[in-house]
Amino acid sequence: MRVTSELFVSALVRRIFSENGFAAVTRKGNAEAGAILIVVDRLDGTFDFYSPAPQAFFDDDAGQGDGGRLFEKTLEAAAREAVDKRLESEARMDPDFWVVDIEAEAGNVELPTAEPEHPRNPADDFFRL
Repeated sequence: MRVTSELFVSALVRRIFSENGFAAVTRKGNAEAGAILIVVDRLDGTFDFYSPAPQAFFDDDAGQGDGGRLFEKTLEAAAREAVDKRLESEARMDPDFWVVDIEAEAGNVELPTAEPEHPRNPADDFFRL
């Protein structure tokens, strides 16, 4: 079962603070099912941007940790202007989203991320030397 957006955000902010970090909710969305966007200040003038992972990354048979939420890094070491453009674009499509800003040196933050599966190429075994 998927936890509400409000509960997930609250737990995330609490966890960041418990690890002596800083996090702030800069935009509140729908408490039940609003999308959660995460902006990570790398403390070097650049930012990482995480958005919800596409449904294709979810496995119906396996339980997804962290309340069934997965993220994908859509911007890495980007300028704040690029992040702001993504947020503006999101607001035009669906204004009911959350934004959590986190400060993390070098972007080191633990989030449940979707890792794309890299299909195995059969030729790798055939042409092995």
